[in-house]
Amino acid sequence: MSSPHLKQTTPRPAALGFLALRGAVVAALLCGPAAPAAWADGVPFAYIGPGAGFAAAGSVLILAGTFLLAVGIILIWPFKAVIRLVQLRGRPKAKVKRIVVLGLDGLDPGLAQKYMAEGRMPHLKKLAAEGVFSPLETACPSISPVAWSSYATGVDASRHNIYDFLTRDPCSYMPVLSSSETHTLPRTLNLGFAKVPFGHRASWRSLQKSQPFWKLLGAKYVWSSIIRVPITFPPQPFKNGTLLSGMCVPDLQGTQGSFSFYSTKQRPAGKHIGGQQYQIRCVNGVVESNLTGPPDADRTPLKSPFKVVFDKSTRKATFTLGTESATVGPREYTPWMVVSFGKITGIARLYVQTWDDSDVEIYVTPININPDSPVMPISHPFVYSIYLAKTLGQYATLGLAEDTWALNERVIDEEAFLKQSWLICEERKKQLWEVLDKTRRGFVTVVFDTSDRISHMFYRYLDPTHPANAGKDTEVHKNVIPEMYGKMDELVGELRAKLGDDPDTVLMVISDHGFTNFRRGVNLNTWLKENGYLVLKEGSETSPDWFAKVDWSKTRAFTLGLTGVFLNRVGREGHGIVEKKDVDAVARELKAKLEALRDPSDNQAVIKEVFLTREIHKGPYADMAPELLIGYHKGFRHSWDCATGSVPLETFTDNTKSWSGDHCVDPRLVPGVFFCNRKIQSERPNLMDIAPTVLEQFGVDVPAYMQGKSLFAARPAPKSSPTSAPGRSTTPEEAVR
Repeated sequence: MSSPHLKQTTPRPAALGFLALRGAVVAALLCGPAAPAAWADGVPFAYIGPGAGFAAAGSVLILAGTFLLAVGIILIWPFKAVIRLVQLRGRPKAKVKRIVVLGLDGLDPGLAQKYMAEGRMPHLKKLAAEGVFSPLETACPSISPVAWSSYATGVDASRHNIYDFLTRDPCSYMPVLSSSETHTLPRTLNLGFAKVPFGHRASWRSLQKSQPFWKLLGAKYVWSSIIRVPITFPPQPFKNGTLLSGMCVPDLQGTQGSFSFYSTKQRPAGKHIGGQQYQIRCVNGVVESNLTGPPDADRTPLKSPFKVVFDKSTRKATFTLGTESATVGPREYTPWMVVSFGKITGIARLYVQTWDDSDVEIYVTPININPDSPVMPISHPFVYSIYLAKTLGQYATLGLAEDTWALNERVIDEEAFLKQSWLICEERKKQLWEVLDKTRRGFVTVVFDTSDRISHMFYRYLDPTHPANAGKDTEVHKNVIPEMYGKMDELVGELRAKLGDDPDTVLMVISDHGFTNFRRGVNLNTWLKENGYLVLKEGSETSPDWFAKVDWSKTRAFTLGLTGVFLNRVGREGHGIVEKKDVDAVARELKAKLEALRDPSDNQAVIKEVFLTREIHKGPYADMAPELLIGYHKGFRHSWDCATGSVPLETFTDNTKSWSGDHCVDPRLVPGVFFCNRKIQSERPNLMDIAPTVLEQFGVDVPAYMQGKSLFAARPAPKSSPTSAPGRSTTPEEAVR
């Protein structure tokens, strides 16, 4: 298979300072202003940022302004150097020179133990022998946004305010992203006697509370390089460091990932595939169509034309978008190509899924925010994403970049998904090597999502009886998960080689949670309806997504997302009916009934334990959380339609999607992994311990509010709790049951 070839027909000017100068000009760019995009309904409709502003000023003014800024910085540098020396006198005395935390999302301790024993993971086995390997107690609930937020802040969900990917708007009961919110606000010119509107501006903010520990490091002049840690969007500014945002960065349409699919076949009537589907014509080997972008000021989606020319003699397809062309073979991805919607640009990869005499199928990734010209901040400082793009080449910016939903809907197959996942993994490796080279002292953390996404989508191969295997391959990719663990081990080996034998460098390899089987979906909204806690409007037996037919005047409990059950409380929900005095009684009643729930297919217990949130979480944000957190047994999880607030006829359904493994179960069943090149003092390390450990090693005082403890400090054995992992890691055989 030949390598994709990208040809740029018109040279693109390089951003000043990133390809040649790394001194005063870079500093000038870092200090320069960057205006945000203007947005409509959460997506940009006009880009008013560095690109547009510089173009309006003209290249001569750019050069002159940059030169003057550079000269000014050079002139004041001696004064800043003196101030810096005075500040550094107050820098704490560190015990180490550098700490590196490598995040391998979703790596499971049971499978790691198995593959180390089989010889697939020699580097991690060696690391364990030199230091430590242990299960890592995860968050409650055991879902990535919650767990990585606890990693960053050293506190539980009731203190950082993230309980799920989704929560509900308590007024409307509609779903909202739990980690961030974006609004469009009117711009006004205040004339004193009147305010004159002139367009709109975007506003975005993080909903994560507490503060990441790298902010505390920066305040004490310890440098941090943060790459793709989940729930770091929008990027929060902090001193002495750089950050590239991870999970929850949207695509250019403002969604969490909307792919496009183009086919000469007729579109199935009424079928929703989770992306955008278009019927195309191939005329004399040529396809012409459009990519769909964000809406303009009139809410009309912007379009960007593309063309594909198929050459039968060479079996090559040439894609043209704007001024760029890329030639690939069947089942090859193009490089990232710039998709232009006027002043707004994104990037996408295109892939020829099918090409024969009668049919053509083309898959296009979600259109990522262009890191080389971002329409909104995706890094700190703003230009850091541009610097990485200029230095390393284009890269995925979407928070959930591996397109799991396209595989779930069988728009792409396992081969296409794997190729995409490993391309993204290679981009992340380049970013890891870049920050290691630039951070000789201080803190480095880089999170790889590949291990999590492949575990979700290929877990069925570990269980020959999995319902998702029906009608799908069960042989070709049966070794994908063990091979992925081997590749993660190779990554650790490369990392250790680059770090060398420096005794002043601490290396930790962690995951936020482990994995288990997901065979059966449970719709608790249907169960709540059958048991009188959720009531539909008169004449309705079912309800579509987002509680469309729910009668809130009679409903006491409901659920959406993947982790908990909310009570419809008076004074909190818009149409609440559960009085404050009754909350505890209703919650305990539900807990008892749910823990007795059995799967009618085999009488198996469904839920290991239902946790009453206010009993295990005492922080200030527990009141807005679900009253009950559901700790499923292995094999069970909220069903797909339960997660979207649907109320179907059946409570239990087989999980037939490719997303066949999961971790939204009792957190004690899915601990993460913890490897370290040094011995630790804790027998049961917890994800919340990482933050205070890093602070303590750099000599920074650990805030009293942090619930974790330094892993290198002696401490009493912790009491068992819902967030504690089992004393031993689960075996792979137990995991797939």
